[in-house]
Amino acid sequence: MPPKKAPPAAELLGAHVSTAGGPQTAWQRGVDIGATAIQIFTKTPNQWKEPVITDEVAAQFKAERAKSGIRGVVSHDSYLINLASPDEAIRQRSIASFTAELTRCTTLGVEYIVSHPGNHLSDAESGLKRNAESYAECLEKVPGPVMVLLEGTAGTGTALGSTFEELAAIRNGIPAKLRERVGYCLDTCHLYSAGYDLLRDYHRVFEEFDKICGLERLRCLHLNDSKNPFDSHKDRHELIAEGTLGAEPFKQIMRDQRFVGVIKVLETPKGDDDMTTNDLKMLKRLRGYRDS
Repeated sequence: MPPKKAPPAAELLGAHVSTAGGPQTAWQRGVDIGATAIQIFTKTPNQWKEPVITDEVAAQFKAERAKSGIRGVVSHDSYLINLASPDEAIRQRSIASFTAELTRCTTLGVEYIVSHPGNHLSDAESGLKRNAESYAECLEKVPGPVMVLLEGTAGTGTALGSTFEELAAIRNGIPAKLRERVGYCLDTCHLYSAGYDLLRDYHRVFEEFDKICGLERLRCLHLNDSKNPFDSHKDRHELIAEGTLGAEPFKQIMRDQRFVGVIKVLETPKGDDDMTTNDLKMLKRLRGYRDS
């Protein structure tokens, strides 16, 4: 049998992996699926409890990272956080939680935090303003290199960030001295569900993003097919090429030279039997698209 072909040196491709047992355990899970980049939670995402990263855990995390050979890592923030909430108590709790996330990532050496913009619950314009002010407050409290990546959403309910204009408005509402620490993450399922037609108008979608937000600020792509039709405003992920997007947009992304240095991670269903089989299959499929 010929030796397994090594991924290109520039590749940054993987999946969201579990941190059960501590964040340092994520690296071996990434190795198990052949990842060159991973996404993690630094805490339980549906709880407000904020764990503190000890020096010992941080050292283990960095040692396991070096041993793994995995080149890229992003964190995803808590599902409970709503930095755009008109309820001041919830907004302040969200600011405290996101500040704690920034602190954990700084301690661990995680370069990026992917963050869903908030839900305005009332008025989009005031929600965008609150969102930007909240991010600014958190970034001011935790100086350092960690970048926040605003993730485009599917546009469900009052969620902000389903248009490129809203993503840009949040970033532009952050003071200039902090703005360079804010970039973007795009999710293929969210884009399609929000009305950006990656299937029939791939090039126009990214031309529009470049014009409004700037492709140079895109640091992460979530590669997910969709269970729902175009412009549905619903967020349900499907396995690559097995949903309404099909294979073609993923072929184009994997061959697009503009995205070679962009971290790409799966958030597709893991399956009932184990946590690796589907990821291995999907990563093999994506690499096949790139190499064909």
